[in-house]
Amino acid sequence: MSVMDHPPRVRALKRVLGAVADNIDPVVDLWRPYIDGVQNLPADGRFLLVGNHTQMGSAETFLIPYAVRRQIGVRVRPLADRQFGQMRGLSGDLMAAYGGVVGAPETARELMQHDQTVLVFPGGGREIPKFKGEEYTLRWQGRSGFARVAIENGYPIVPVGLVGGDDVYRPITSRDSAWGRFSQAMSSRFGGRDDMAIPLLRGVGPTLIPRPERMYLRFGTPIDTCTPVGIDAAGWVDEVKHRTQAQLEQILDDLLRLRESDPYRTLSPLGWFRAARPEPALGESTDAGEGRGGGGASDCG
Repeated sequence: MSVMDHPPRVRALKRVLGAVADNIDPVVDLWRPYIDGVQNLPADGRFLLVGNHTQMGSAETFLIPYAVRRQIGVRVRPLADRQFGQMRGLSGDLMAAYGGVVGAPETARELMQHDQTVLVFPGGGREIPKFKGEEYTLRWQGRSGFARVAIENGYPIVPVGLVGGDDVYRPITSRDSAWGRFSQAMSSRFGGRDDMAIPLLRGVGPTLIPRPERMYLRFGTPIDTCTPVGIDAAGWVDEVKHRTQAQLEQILDDLLRLRESDPYRTLSPLGWFRAARPEPALGESTDAGEGRGGGGASDCG
């Protein structure tokens, strides 16, 4: 089945989620997430968002589509790690209704041919479990497919970074510790992947209660993916990947510095009225909707 087609049960869930998304602003505003750079989002919705995964993987997966929908009125289509994207039953239906699809080149191409707004985390699921010292680092080794597909379809890339999710839980073990080596061995033996090792974590004090942390989200400047004359295809893919990674790492560094002086970082009511605020403020949503025609048009000449 095409990623653009859904059975009736998924379409019904999609309508419910859409209604929730259109009325959730007051709830999100209670947490005062810091969101800036929304003016960088192309108004036609035809772009690829490239972000970082954090320990609190649900934070970026929710907040990025929320901010895009609020700003330009379009639905974001996240590319999920295969082990998550192939879920069945109600979980799979909810993911499909939310817009998620299995992260594969063919599904990304189909979405782009229909001018959809696409979101990808090149690090995939392996970027979520962070050992001590790995907070806000990208694990993109060998991952350049996002750049290749964007180039093929003339899609600009918008880097988007989130800070806050790696502090909800704090890792207390390093990857080269005894626990780290044991966890990697178990991950490799039972899951076939040693890059999905799980660190020991703590939240509030020694517990697993999540730490209250403000989220900081920034959309970067769009990166043009049209291939310049005289540059070979493979070299241009590497260059686009490098530019995207460099800009995203700079975004994360800038947000970490901004957060250092924010008295509302831990959502303390005492710092509420002195909380860091973006300039310009998050704009009003438009009525763009999802009714963009297909065809995969490109401005690359």
